Amino acid sequence: MTINKQQNGGVLTLALEGRLDTVTAPELEAELQKSMEAADSLVLDFSKLDYISSAGLRVLLSAHKAMSVKGGMKVTHVNEIVAEVFDVTGFADILTIE
Repeated sequence: MTINKQQNGGVLTLALEGRLDTVTAPELEAELQKSMEAADSLVLDFSKLDYISSAGLRVLLSAHKAMSVKGGMKVTHVNEIVAEVFDVTGFADILTIE
């Protein structure tokens, strides 16, 4: 998985490319822990994310909780495969998805 990071004022955008699974979730978690402190809000761009596993969902839930006390978090450009995972797991009701 590739993580492309962009900070624009208080908005942190992370564009993920590839698979967010058991192997790559710790990489995203480490990046979020390092970068979220300086951010008022978080945008996760999933336009090039092919797959997400339960390990990836756990990282998203943790980030969502951390950012809910700040400016919030949103997930953008979700493909059909990832959207189906969000629907089945109930994450579609928890996350802000655009």
